[in-house]
Amino acid sequence: MTDPAPPSAEWGACRFCGVANPPHAVKCEICGADHPIAAAEMATAPRAVRRRIRLTGWLRTFVVVVVVVGLAYTLLGVVLSGPPNVADPLTTAATYAIGPGNSTVISGEITGGDFIIGNWSAVSPPGSNVTIAVYNQTQWSSYLAGALPGQPQWYNAGATAGRIVFSAPVTDNYYFVVGNPYPISSHLTIDVYVATEYQSNVADEGFG
Repeated sequence: MTDPAPPSAEWGACRFCGVANPPHAVKCEICGADHPIAAAEMATAPRAVRRRIRLTGWLRTFVVVVVVVGLAYTLLGVVLSGPPNVADPLTTAATYAIGPGNSTVISGEITGGDFIIGNWSAVSPPGSNVTIAVYNQTQWSSYLAGALPGQPQWYNAGATAGRIVFSAPVTDNYYFVVGNPYPISSHLTIDVYVATEYQSNVADEGFG
């Protein structure tokens, strides 16, 4: 029968923080307290020391359990919530103040075959006309350069309110230019409400 290891070879515990210390340790490797208590000496250690060691052990266990439960809760929440929902830039609803001869732009990428539906109306002054033109990336670059962008992808020549139904022929960046057609000399600023919604052709094949 093999003799048991001598007490001097047994791990002990710090008498202050309760952390396990290797055999022959003179100081606690964590808190630096002197003379860790060997396992064989634990039964004869002062009651206050033994109580403190047990208490610190329970506290460490509690902290570990809390951390594990917290991580599990966080990971479970991420899994159940799925990927974050990012609003498409072409799903909007806002009122724009557009000065005479000026315009505002709503833009974003549209996959070929998908479409944008929506509506617009001149809020103030009532009865004012508003123009809307849709340009692709190439046409928009020409527009910014001051050149004629060519025939728009979709165009409303001027109305006080109306519907937007635009289907993208190819995947590209598209620019919805909402304009105030009145000359600068009119000093007429129009408040225009515009709402647009991106619709996927894959998810809404029955849209008519």
